[in-house]
Amino acid sequence: MQATQLSVSDLNNPGVSWGAVLAGAAAAAALSFILLILGVGLGLSSVSPWSFNATAIGVSTIAWLAFMQLAASGIGGYMAGRLRVKWSSIHTDEVHFRDTAHGLLAWALATLITVAVLAGGTRAVLSGAIDAGSGVAAAVGPAAAAGAGAAGAASAKQGEGSGANPLDYFSDMLLRAAPAAGAGEAGGVSAGQRGEIGKIFATGLSTGSLAADDRAYLGQVVASRTGLTQAEAEARVDAVYGRAAKAAADAKAQAQQAAEAARKAGAHTALWMFVALLLGAFVASLAATFGGRQRDHERVLRHVTI
Repeated sequence: MQATQLSVSDLNNPGVSWGAVLAGAAAAAALSFILLILGVGLGLSSVSPWSFNATAIGVSTIAWLAFMQLAASGIGGYMAGRLRVKWSSIHTDEVHFRDTAHGLLAWALATLITVAVLAGGTRAVLSGAIDAGSGVAAAVGPAAAAGAGAAGAASAKQGEGSGANPLDYFSDMLLRAAPAAGAGEAGGVSAGQRGEIGKIFATGLSTGSLAADDRAYLGQVVASRTGLTQAEAEARVDAVYGRAAKAAADAKAQAQQAAEAARKAGAHTALWMFVALLLGAFVASLAATFGGRQRDHERVLRHVTI
């Protein structure tokens, strides 16, 4: 194999023209940002203004992402290849490889810059999956959250209804008196009664069943307020507790369904982003070879003219 003889100017030039790479990366990152802003203005953004976004990106957004990568990566790769300093004494295949490598480096640097600048946008795209996961975590322990709300309601004034406990509705239902039972209607349900019943229900929901002594105690409270017999009062306790348990189970199921939908949407979005980035890497490398050919063509024309 014959060794390649390098000139003095070639030896003074580094293997990678970082100036050309930085120029191509800056152009690609800036164009990506401009196209992203244009996409938002045209309504093609996948970022939802709502905090709970479990919708996968549509065809228009996928097409716009692909166009952004084609345009930005193509410009950046072409500039990196066109501005690269070529070694004059190396084989054509090596020139082609170095041009391609410069385009790929420009794309990689532009991608890192774009991710760093638009980190908030990435969080917004994935906020649906993150928020849905938080909803599942909250729904898994609804009894604990309800118990905390009940404790706060017990210490709050009756007129302050801004931080209502979700179990207050079931507490009122449990102590609801019949219209004919006038003795049980005076004064309404106090915050202390709501808090106590809420804590008992919360404990039962967390353990999966209402304790026998708690059931008997609630039956006594209902009987003293409504005039029902102990057996009727305990039957009402069972009915109201069953409705509370069903409501908690439904809320948990809905949160899990939303989390699963958000997970699928996040996976769908990530997959198409991967495809778009891979397309950008290919286009940047290919455009760099075109830029290198234009550079060499101009150099040949200049030598012929001279």
